[in-house]
Amino acid sequence: MINRRKFVGRAAASGVFTIVPRHVLGGAGQVAPSDKITLGHIGMGTQGFAELGGLLAQPEIQIVAVCDPNRDSNDYVEWGKNSVRNRIRGYLGDPTWRENDTGCPGGREVGRHVVDTHYAKQRGADKFKACTAYADFRELLEKEKDLDAVKVMTPDHLHATICIAAMNKGKHAMVHKPLANRMYEGRLVIEAARKAKVASHLLAYGSGAANGKIAALIKQGVIGALREVHNWSNRPVWPQYTEIPKDRPPVPKGLDWDLWLGPAVDRPYHPHYTHTVFRGWYDFGGGSIADMGIYSLWPVFTGLELGPPLSAEAWPTHTCAIVDHVSRPVRNDFAFPAACKIHLRFAARAAMPALDLFWYDGGIKPRLPAEVEAHNPEMGREGILYVGDQGHILAGFNGQNPQLLAKGRSEPLWKEEATRQGAGPAQRGGGERTSPWVQAVKTGEQSPGSFLNAGPITDAVNLAAVALRAGKKVLFDSASMTITNAPEANQYLRREYRKGWEL
Repeated sequence: MINRRKFVGRAAASGVFTIVPRHVLGGAGQVAPSDKITLGHIGMGTQGFAELGGLLAQPEIQIVAVCDPNRDSNDYVEWGKNSVRNRIRGYLGDPTWRENDTGCPGGREVGRHVVDTHYAKQRGADKFKACTAYADFRELLEKEKDLDAVKVMTPDHLHATICIAAMNKGKHAMVHKPLANRMYEGRLVIEAARKAKVASHLLAYGSGAANGKIAALIKQGVIGALREVHNWSNRPVWPQYTEIPKDRPPVPKGLDWDLWLGPAVDRPYHPHYTHTVFRGWYDFGGGSIADMGIYSLWPVFTGLELGPPLSAEAWPTHTCAIVDHVSRPVRNDFAFPAACKIHLRFAARAAMPALDLFWYDGGIKPRLPAEVEAHNPEMGREGILYVGDQGHILAGFNGQNPQLLAKGRSEPLWKEEATRQGAGPAQRGGGERTSPWVQAVKTGEQSPGSFLNAGPITDAVNLAAVALRAGKKVLFDSASMTITNAPEANQYLRREYRKGWEL
């Protein structure tokens, strides 16, 4: 935006004026091209297309480039048969698009086609520049000279690498959770955002707002001193592989496997690593807690002023194998477990005691305190429980329908507001959640979802992964970013980089 605004300013100063159409200058209900945020969309897979509609619908944003190491394929993974294709058909206004395909579409050329077609129909008067497609984000950042910002929708292991590269070039950045799947990289992302002074936004912001409201009431003493928080999820909802693939299928045509790997160590291509299932591998993902815990727990961290955890301990499921007629547990240091329980310990804060936070996934749920169980509550597949000295609060995963259980009574913590009308699927994730970021880009003020506010929750989800891999309780010194009781576990705070991809 700076380049365009400098141009306008210089033209005015020189006395050179041109009569232009109203749609160029902007007007009622219109945004002038010079005021649009030019965006590079990096990652054109299942979630990228799920959130694309919100971006396309925002008049303040102009997607000028898309990027993905995959050109065009139909081998992606979706959450409902033909859901991605049908969503794309809606963006295109074409109910017959790829009607003979049987798989799930994705890739940069699909993204380019969607963006160009949608804008041609919705913004034809803008005379917009056609969207450009890139395989390599580095080329995008180098060639798109007038780019304002990026949205990063790649597998987790690329988040830090891309965000840092973009912010170092002065670009504003949005990224899907987590900031990174290594603690060291998460801290580098935050430091890069601080130095660049750009508008940043972690897309998990806002989903767990009701948990933030609960945290505020807890600070007011509604259940006395808070001692424990228990949060459980039905994730993983993707395959958790218990072996490293041994077969060697060919790299699909149009996929640049080297670019997909990015900073991760070399390994042969296999479909079990890509397209949604990536998050089950330590190299590529952050597991269930990084996938979902940031949504539910970030408002709790903020509301209760939690810092980085003091310690982490994990209890994962395991698998066994029979070798030479002997059955033994398999040592797994390559993939997250099918289910686990994680315990994070946090220091006392002003007027608030130390806190124990428990995470459960894979179908595991917490044991309810007797005072809660006496009310025979229905525990959903996902939920959250706050345990205080003088009562408990039981709610949905993101704080929905909270019940106050205290002094032998059970009652709603507050009266639920009526669901706002008009929040359709196109707004999910990509529309409403970008609004604070758009405002931040325009005003220069950081959004509540800024990377700068995500330090403790990023440390927490990454320390949880360290505890899983270490196989023991780990004590953590945040100032030095060091595991103090198990030096061998420090290796899990960082990544082993391929040459040329170091951070």
